[in-house]
Amino acid sequence: MVTLPDRILMSAEEYLVWEPTQEERYEYWDGEVVAMSGGTRNHNRVCLNFFKLLDDALADVYDGLRLRTCEVYIVDVKMQVEPGQKYFYPDVVVTCDERDTDPQLIQFPCLIIEVLSPSTEAADRGKKFAKYRQSSTLQEYVLVQVAQPVVEVFRRNEQGKWVLSEYNLGDILRLESVDVKIAIANLYRQVQFETEATEN
Repeated sequence: MVTLPDRILMSAEEYLVWEPTQEERYEYWDGEVVAMSGGTRNHNRVCLNFFKLLDDALADVYDGLRLRTCEVYIVDVKMQVEPGQKYFYPDVVVTCDERDTDPQLIQFPCLIIEVLSPSTEAADRGKKFAKYRQSSTLQEYVLVQVAQPVVEVFRRNEQGKWVLSEYNLGDILRLESVDVKIAIANLYRQVQFETEATEN
């Protein structure tokens, strides 16, 4: 493995050419390349569960008489948050926009899901969400806790304000952006919570 310097600085154009050739994933923040941290098994399981439930629900869905084409991506597809300035890797992202034709990145998401971990929670709640909110197509931003079964959904209302709803283990989550209902219990399938792990 090649040892990289603590700070990697490059232009967005250089990043977009360099990053796909790397073994690890890197986000881009205003000229600085930032290495992505690894996740836990529970983090991975929740990402996979959310992806599978969404992908199954959105496969061959008809909106009236025509096929609605929504695409779900997980972990390895980056999103252009701010052209030439910021490129992030959401845990799960959905686009239903026909303008999203670039093979390397998503530009017009309607739904972004971040599965929280101690190393990313502050950024996911703070500066990442602040940047994601600037997307005119984004309708819902979902934060999924792994230590306990809690899902927070921020929805953009008709006035353009972001409204928070919280869901727990027995609830049904309706994702309005893609018109999909998901049982919260199914998101946490095969996840062992920390309290359970310490009791055993």
